[in-house]
Amino acid sequence: MRGVLIVGATSPLARYMAHEFARLGDTLFLAARDMDELQRVASDVQVRFGATVHTGRFDAAAVETHEAFWQEVLRVLGGLDGVVWVAGTMDGLEDAFREPQAVRRLIDVNFTGAASLLTLAACYFEERGKGFIAGVSSVAGDRGRAQNYPYGAAKGGLSLFLQGLRNRLSKRGVQVTTIKPGFIDTRMTWGRDKLPFLASPQRVAKESVQIILKGKDVAYVPAIWWLVMLVIRSIPEKVFKRMSI
Repeated sequence: MRGVLIVGATSPLARYMAHEFARLGDTLFLAARDMDELQRVASDVQVRFGATVHTGRFDAAAVETHEAFWQEVLRVLGGLDGVVWVAGTMDGLEDAFREPQAVRRLIDVNFTGAASLLTLAACYFEERGKGFIAGVSSVAGDRGRAQNYPYGAAKGGLSLFLQGLRNRLSKRGVQVTTIKPGFIDTRMTWGRDKLPFLASPQRVAKESVQIILKGKDVAYVPAIWWLVMLVIRSIPEKVFKRMSI
């Protein structure tokens, strides 16, 4: 039985990832800002799978609180085997094109918060010589697009951070996995027509947990996004500037 921390646990993707870990008999610590919704998620997992589930409030942007949060997770679980970072947001994207505080908020939640908490996790697992870290990044981090580059830049930073952690921790027996989902059928994509390869959060969650437990380094989910992004990354910049993707 493992102890697994899932951060950003009120998102649809994180909820179904919690289902997958609970189905395997793991003990969970679920963290998010909205404690009422978090308790509903925890109760659902407990009822469905009979799992032991703990909860705690976590604000990705409040970096000064992360050390105390991390120590509380270790105290409650008595140790930890894996951390899954799912927290992220596109709220305020339109404002982030013009307002410094809005772009800072977007980057803090999607990158700075992740780098802060996963640094604590990295040191803990490095000392133990085992464990896993998984981060949900995005295909948006593979290339800057006019429509979402503040969000994409934060996710691109997260992908590089995870890559560096992987290179550092692989020598200590710690696995670091980067998950790059494409479009997921959630609130973030609601109302956007004709999104290609739109996948349910259940499917993405199940595949992501399988990828993590197999110890893969980087994976696109669904896998077709590997080919899509290969094509998009290969488009010359002078052509890409004229495209509306």
